[in-house]
Amino acid sequence: MILTVTLNTALDITYRVRSLRPHASHRVSEVTERPGGKGVNVARVLAALGHEVTVTGFTGGATGRVVQERLASVPGVIDALVPVSGATRRTIAVVDAQSGDTTQLNEPGPAVTPAEWSAFQEAYEDLLPSVSAVALCGSLPPGVPVGAYAGLVRTARSFGVPVLLDTSGEPLRRGVAARPDIIKPNADELAELTGSHEPLRATQDARRRGAGAVVASLGPRASWPSPETATGAPPHRPGIPATRPAPATPPSRACSRPWSNTFPGRPA
Repeated sequence: MILTVTLNTALDITYRVRSLRPHASHRVSEVTERPGGKGVNVARVLAALGHEVTVTGFTGGATGRVVQERLASVPGVIDALVPVSGATRRTIAVVDAQSGDTTQLNEPGPAVTPAEWSAFQEAYEDLLPSVSAVALCGSLPPGVPVGAYAGLVRTARSFGVPVLLDTSGEPLRRGVAARPDIIKPNADELAELTGSHEPLRATQDARRRGAGAVVASLGPRASWPSPETATGAPPHRPGIPATRPAPATPPSRACSRPWSNTFPGRPA
């Protein structure tokens, strides 16, 4: 069983319009809704690959109820979300059918109280004995300490459970110091963490800071540096032609890839 942690779950809403123009009214041709937040998206991909996955994090309000209702229909995903008094956020993606571009609007998420944070930590510890790996993914909602991921990494390590960390900014900097097994930044996040825009140097620096391995998504320049990248092998450059971004959430697929051959919990 793999555990994915999404502290800032969301209801992902996608609107499709013919052409998105500022200061204009638009007719929406299609609306889709699905449970979201990076860890939830990772869980969906892992389940589709045949893994057993448990999802935890926070959920609340009417939006949270919709998220849980939709999660119940995802095969292979177990809902272990922890309730909060605030409302789960929404993320709005507006897809321009003419250009293929997507405009994203992300709400901040519910304000989590100290009591709710403590309740989550207890629930997290209760789940760890039954899982083979943990993915800590996404942003932190208001009220959750900036060092939250560092604490969750240490807790998982104390149970002997390997950890993947996929976040950014100060939560990533502090989380790396707790020595996660894998981090999965994009190019900008890796540069912000290390101060270097050169992938190999930045990867080496991230490992010196505590990351066991770095799997970075570097856009069209390169992708999927393996753990060997940090020891001298060049980043993998697949030569895939550039395409316009899709409205779906490619980081979820990116974050799920390292589990396939690195961590336990493979499909039965």
